[in-house]
Amino acid sequence: MEFITQPWPWYIGGPIIAIVMLLLIYFGKSFGFSSNFRTICSAIGAGKSCDFFDFNWKAQKWNLLFLVGAVLGGYISVHFLSENQIPAISDATIAKLQTMGFESAGKAYSPTEIFETMSLKNIVLLLVGGLLVGFGTRYAGGCTSGHAISGLSDLQMPSLIAVTGFFIGGLLMVHVLFPLIF
Repeated sequence: MEFITQPWPWYIGGPIIAIVMLLLIYFGKSFGFSSNFRTICSAIGAGKSCDFFDFNWKAQKWNLLFLVGAVLGGYISVHFLSENQIPAISDATIAKLQTMGFESAGKAYSPTEIFETMSLKNIVLLLVGGLLVGFGTRYAGGCTSGHAISGLSDLQMPSLIAVTGFFIGGLLMVHVLFPLIF
């Protein structure tokens, strides 16, 4: 049981991702979670009023099943397979986060100051962040998992450009915007 509850090293997770990607390429499928939103909207009838959602959603049933499995897997891992797992981050990072007001840094899985304290600032941050992520995935033609895993393994130039943008955006957020916000 301990093997399942501990983080897996790269040499186990990496080959599993590679096998999944090879199978998807073999079966002519592409991976990405953000496409599930379009599929769900199409399945409940949004294609009648918007051309973007007017497509054969049944061809994407396998991706919906993958989404359900990811949600169930996350639920099972949090409630049955983990006991207060805290990410291993450096002492310097913990100290810097604590100077920004994140006393839970190094003590909790996610910052309780954001996710458990529902102040107006936190609600606005989560709402704006969610809208930006949603807009970004649509504008970039897919999410980070779709571009970085599926698109790069298919050697798609738009995915390389998108992943480069994701990294630049992440670096700007962490080193420029995050200190300004907090």
